[in-house]
Amino acid sequence: MADPSLLVVSAHAGDFVWRAGGAIAAAAMRGERATVVCLSYGERGESASQWLAGKSLDEIKAIRRAEAEAAAAALGSDIEFLDLGDYPLVESQEAVAKLVDVMRRVQPTVVLTHPLVDPYNGDHPAAARMALQARVLAQAIGVANSDGTYPSSDEIIGAPPVFFFEPHQPEQCDFKPNVLLDITAAFARKKAAMECLPAQKHMWEYYTDLAGRRGVQVRRNAGPNLGLPHETMGEAYMRHYPQVTSVLD
Repeated sequence: MADPSLLVVSAHAGDFVWRAGGAIAAAAMRGERATVVCLSYGERGESASQWLAGKSLDEIKAIRRAEAEAAAAALGSDIEFLDLGDYPLVESQEAVAKLVDVMRRVQPTVVLTHPLVDPYNGDHPAAARMALQARVLAQAIGVANSDGTYPSSDEIIGAPPVFFFEPHQPEQCDFKPNVLLDITAAFARKKAAMECLPAQKHMWEYYTDLAGRRGVQVRRNAGPNLGLPHETMGEAYMRHYPQVTSVLD
């Protein structure tokens, strides 16, 4: 059985923290490998404070990279950047090929990414579509790596489950969570990671409050005898592929 390996495909440099920071930190706390791939720095569409401060594009990209690296360190995750640009994040076979390379190298047993619908930010579903395509291609031994070489049987991946993390406006994104994750023990790390992103300070309170509200749902759906504390914190996910199991529980 493959060692646990969590891969998070994030459109922008902050998305992985707000939406999946608890899952990433929890995996790291269990001693599992966690890897974040940021497709862009969010330099154009999610760095308004830096533009208003008169920073150049290159300066903003450097600032957002440093913030994301600090946040990943707080969560206990590896991080890499593809620097594909944002607003818009343009889908391309070259970008998908880079993700195929990442997946074959990381060998994910779980993939987290954005939902396929977001009328407010086209970069998010673009990231999801490329992640899903890369997941399929990375399984095929006849699909070459981006350098033109063909993978060995050890390099191709299996069929890791994919979970969509919660978007900022779920009601508008057809997001219907069917997985609730208890992140209580990991929330301190998530909070520390959020505070590494001062360019989006307005998000700190929102995602702290959301974790509390999802924590209420964790408690309500966990059964009457588990004794979960009132301060339970949670994250919501939507599973894309069917769960495979021999036991219904």
